[in-house]
Amino acid sequence: MKFSGKSIKYGDNVDTDVIIPARYLNTSDPKELASHCMEDIDKEFVSKVQAGDIMVAGYNFGCGSSREHAPIAIKASGISLVIARSFARIFYRNSINIGLAIVECSEAVDGILDGDVVEADLDAGVIYNRTTGQSFQTQPFPAFIQKIIENGGLVPSIQKGEI
Repeated sequence: MKFSGKSIKYGDNVDTDVIIPARYLNTSDPKELASHCMEDIDKEFVSKVQAGDIMVAGYNFGCGSSREHAPIAIKASGISLVIARSFARIFYRNSINIGLAIVECSEAVDGILDGDVVEADLDAGVIYNRTTGQSFQTQPFPAFIQKIIENGGLVPSIQKGEI
């Protein structure tokens, strides 16, 4: 699994209420959710995010409520991968379930600035900062998680008989 895009970076404790504010939870339409993604922390996010971009964040990303809307909004916005120091447990699993690639790598968070061009090869467990030339090691995804993400989530994987 390979990813490439510009980094959009945030700090620690970005909670699900910031990722997708509660006032927009009356819909489950991914495009509508994406149109409000991160708006309470970054008013420019929706206008600057491009398909394939990579979100980078600090500790405890996705803390707060267990809503699946948060990873859906991120994925639908065009973000292909989220790299963080750590994730809230429920957010981590919800992300995998809906097919959003996420990986923990503190060194990459330290070495990637907002706007850097980043590539990741999660089969090999390597993240590259193409802007600075640095590379960072991370754990490759297990094969079953790769299948879930490649299929677009847990339900499509089950429907294809691959899980």
